[in-house]
Amino acid sequence: KAAEGQAGAGRLRVPHALEDLGLKGALPTHKMTKDKVTWTLAFTVFTAVLGSFQFGYDIGVINAPQQASKKQIIQISFGQLLSVTERCVFLLYKDKVITSHYRHVLGVPLDDRKAINNYALNNTKELSTGPYLSNPTPTLWAEEETVASASHITMLWSLSVSSFAVGGMIASFFGGWLGDKLGRIKAMLVANILSLVGALLMGFSKLGPSHILIISGRSISGLYCGLISGLVPMYIGEIAPITLRGALGTLHQLAIVTGILISQVVGLEFILGNPEWWHILLGLSAVPAILQSLLLFFCPESPRYLYIKLDEEVKAKKSLKKLRGGADVNKDITEMRKEKEEASCEKKVSIIQLFTNSIYQQPILVALMLHMAQQFSGINGIFYYSTSIFQTAGISQPVYATIGVGAINMVFTAVSVFLVEKAGRRSLFLIGMSGMSVCAILMSVGLLLLNKLAWMSYVSMVAIFLFVSFFEIGPGPIPWFMVAEFFSQGPRPAALALAAFSNWTCNFIVALCFQYIADLCGPYVFFVFAGVVLAFTLFTFFKVPETKGKSFEEIAAEFRKKSGSAQVPKAATEMEFLGATETV
Repeated sequence: KAAEGQAGAGRLRVPHALEDLGLKGALPTHKMTKDKVTWTLAFTVFTAVLGSFQFGYDIGVINAPQQASKKQIIQISFGQLLSVTERCVFLLYKDKVITSHYRHVLGVPLDDRKAINNYALNNTKELSTGPYLSNPTPTLWAEEETVASASHITMLWSLSVSSFAVGGMIASFFGGWLGDKLGRIKAMLVANILSLVGALLMGFSKLGPSHILIISGRSISGLYCGLISGLVPMYIGEIAPITLRGALGTLHQLAIVTGILISQVVGLEFILGNPEWWHILLGLSAVPAILQSLLLFFCPESPRYLYIKLDEEVKAKKSLKKLRGGADVNKDITEMRKEKEEASCEKKVSIIQLFTNSIYQQPILVALMLHMAQQFSGINGIFYYSTSIFQTAGISQPVYATIGVGAINMVFTAVSVFLVEKAGRRSLFLIGMSGMSVCAILMSVGLLLLNKLAWMSYVSMVAIFLFVSFFEIGPGPIPWFMVAEFFSQGPRPAALALAAFSNWTCNFIVALCFQYIADLCGPYVFFVFAGVVLAFTLFTFFKVPETKGKSFEEIAAEFRKKSGSAQVPKAATEMEFLGATETV
């Protein structure tokens, strides 16, 4: 027993010996203890991801309201006697409750719309017997006025959708700055002011000039989401134990897709997606904002912020003890002390230096391309076409099948939490992109052959579910993981800000242009997406390194290898600031 005791004591002294030699961190000593999720930690993470939930809700809610008269639309055969202008106007107005209100507020002529709707309601026989089509040659000025009105509504609707991304683009640069300036908790409280203002503007939009209030409200909500997209992952990463950091960090993405799903459910016609309650649907994001604001008063501040930024060791220990349930926090304090020393040694890098310094050029290019791949993958097109495809497949309630797609979106986001640490980042990204490319081709083939082969609708339907699954396994969550791993402490803030800006910019481009691209290409639009996804897949295969389990130095060496560069000294010098004990 004495020998066993001496052996046990020897084992216990190993970490201290490593620390004395300056090699702490060379071995994964944190795996010797098993961290647990305390009640305070669970409560704090739940409170934080309420902001992510709002983010997702705001993404999905603008497309949720469905026109109460959707059954009327199915009865019209677009290939018969309707003129091009009539088809354009009808297709434009077929689904959106909000655009109907836009027309009412702006005084868009109602005659054509009423005639088409009355025809769809009253006529169940041949299209040529309808009262509207008895005079198929409207005057030139009426035709031009209708086209102008349709274009104006299209522009306003595009702005209603894309203004959200504009706000996110602007605010994405300031999330980290606000968190450092005010602290994580106060920064989220300030951000919630923007969320409440945006929700109120949209909630009262039915009482005033709806297009102005909705576009303004969406822009302000975008500002909120731009801040939250940086603040929430940062806060969760700083309060989570080392062994739980990856799993808890993915809850940000999971909360986003959950918010999208909830917006689809409450946007059903019999709930809030109808002409009477659509404005309540838009303003409902105020509820989680208010709830989060109240709960944040009971959440501890980030111990890393308190210790590293404010040098408040006593407050940092108090915060850690709350989060860890009274467990020993000396290990966490030691880790933060080392991180503070590293941060003080390494200089901050500006956004311009990311492009001018050869060390960072390859990583930042790859980071931006990963985020472009995520946004230009065609996932928005899948959701755009899903309801009509399910309808063609004979599903009596296609809107519920679309909600099923949202549910799969959420489930596979949760699955990716476990896969990403087993299969690796690069491997999952390649699998996801390759699968999406094949599914996009199947989607286009199915849409093109729908009129000839009825069973092709089921091919398209299966392709939808697989496309969404592949997206959430790879391109959905992984870019955010990898960008953080590409860069060390100095360039990381600038790189993350630029990556977020790139993501929001691509989001804006897709939101603004997709409607026009879909109208131009029709079912061929998925061939376009298949080509784009394939190009990004090839780029990933040749240029993106695997980052799983690798140090910054090893990742930098991978970038040099892929770019054919032999420059080592500057990168090695930079990595010395991180306490690296080996050289490449």
